[in-house]
Amino acid sequence: MSEPAETAYFQGAFVPRAEARIPIDTHAFNYGTGCFEGIRAYWNPDQERLYATRLRDHMVRLARSARILGLGLDPALDPDRLSAIALELLVRNGHREDTYIRPIVYKSGATIKVALEGIATDFCCFTQPMGAYLDIHKGLQLTVSAWRRIDDNAIPARAKPTGAYVNAAIASDQARRLGFDEAIMLTGDGHVAEASSANLFLVQDGVLVTPAVSDDLLVGITRDSVLQLAGREGIPVVERRVDRSELLAADECFLCGTGVQVAPVTGIDGRVVGDGQMGPITARVQSRYLAVVRGEVADFPQWRTLVGPAGAPAVAASLTTAGPP
Repeated sequence: MSEPAETAYFQGAFVPRAEARIPIDTHAFNYGTGCFEGIRAYWNPDQERLYATRLRDHMVRLARSARILGLGLDPALDPDRLSAIALELLVRNGHREDTYIRPIVYKSGATIKVALEGIATDFCCFTQPMGAYLDIHKGLQLTVSAWRRIDDNAIPARAKPTGAYVNAAIASDQARRLGFDEAIMLTGDGHVAEASSANLFLVQDGVLVTPAVSDDLLVGITRDSVLQLAGREGIPVVERRVDRSELLAADECFLCGTGVQVAPVTGIDGRVVGDGQMGPITARVQSRYLAVVRGEVADFPQWRTLVGPAGAPAVAASLTTAGPP
């Protein structure tokens, strides 16, 4: 990562990032009561343009996460309004490189109370220059984690709760201590869910296979992009339950997500996947995805939001609520 951007959106205004701080007794800090999104904006050096990737789709999911978790701010969490704030922030920070956008809805009230209702909720957002999260050209080495993916009946899998990511952090750290790049997480009954913070695809006999959304995984926006790209490219796709042993029999494997983008997997638990190189279908999907999000091709224009001139001051209106959700 490069140096952090200078401006953030906090408590209803664009402020110097150094001033965007929460008190120690903030409910979200104490109990993880918040939800977030991770969004990329890609810099096209030839065009000298910055494109935010599926910006509104991410803001729709953020609003949905807040609703699922009962955090409040509905209907203030209008996806178009949130998108305008993010775009304004990108302009103010003058990014001319690949950039990460982090919007957060969180319980900002100061109280020692394990509850959600009646506690103030707020929205904040910051941006951060970010290149490749993992090496997307070198094959990743994965391991099946001893830690299971949190069940949807415990913490909603279709939301992105801030506190729930300790599950991913524990699994990911364990994998790295064992010498792997990432962890694959299983459901409570032992089926493949996803990586610690990315969705997973296998290739079997020319068919893309990915776990069904009912198997405790986050319904990823990059996952959806891969499904759409596969349809455009004529690559057959199946969404279904995936057994652990299928990981070892796959011809190809890759991860996808905002952070990892589309990253090939060439080994799982010390076993070589395919021929140990990025497979042809993975390479095809990765190449097309990066070309689309960088604006190098005309396909899927609805995925790209051009970051243009600064927006109207109205987007800085406060989204805070002190009332019950």
